Amino acid sequence: MPAHDVPAALLDELQEVALRVATGAAELLQTYSDKHLEHVNTKSSPTDLVSEADRASEAYIVSELHRSRPGDALLSEEGASHDGTTKVSWVADPLDGTTNFFYQVPAYSVSLAACYEGDPVVGVVVDPSRHETWSAAQGRGAWCNDVACHVASGRSQLETALVGTGFSYRRENRVVQAAMLAHMLPRIRDIRRIGSAALDLCWVANGRFDAYFESGTHYWDWAAGSVVCQEAGGLISMLPGDIVLASTPELLAPLTDLLADAHAEAQAAGLG
Repeated sequence: MPAHDVPAALLDELQEVALRVATGAAELLQTYSDKHLEHVNTKSSPTDLVSEADRASEAYIVSELHRSRPGDALLSEEGASHDGTTKVSWVADPLDGTTNFFYQVPAYSVSLAACYEGDPVVGVVVDPSRHETWSAAQGRGAWCNDVACHVASGRSQLETALVGTGFSYRRENRVVQAAMLAHMLPRIRDIRRIGSAALDLCWVANGRFDAYFESGTHYWDWAAGSVVCQEAGGLISMLPGDIVLASTPELLAPLTDLLADAHAEAQAAGLG
């Protein structure tokens, strides 16, 4: 958990702002959800999409944060980042799951985290397709639509664990991820790939998944979801190979070992 204690009044304010801004951005996305997107480009690869919906959501977040907290810094996926003059910074993914959104697959989200002296202390993830709002603040627990969230601690051992993951948009990274997946699949219950890292983390938080891992993610992918997951009793770890792992407490050690073996096997095969 974050090393810095946040003044209670400031934490109240950050949680209120995060909820309001993320909810507004999700509502804006829904105005694009049943339209044919006309301005879709690519970023890191031909399969890495960015659309006018991403940009509109980001512009809304930037505007609302500037109006509410004008001195704070911002890190945002689509480039509207800037420095600040306070101890607070924001980390935004205006549309996590653009490919799903483009194909009208109902699994995408707005992810917004508030950080205090560099540590994420508030996280909000809004899933407009399911009308679910996930929120958490340091020391205050995690919630989905005002219902408390808890990881499914004690439910699964490694061989019965349902694990979420995601894949890179870069071909060379996918080769490594596929090799690791082949090593892991016989040793766990099953794998799920939803397409939104923020939702994956929230689904660990309320027990839909026992764990989630992914390599090559960015801070905006997991900053908000990590607060939700940790406040629900989950553990977050950064592993060699640039892997983010979130899990119930009892699965952290065995999954860490399994992922280390899988990564080592991929490297030995000359894949990573």
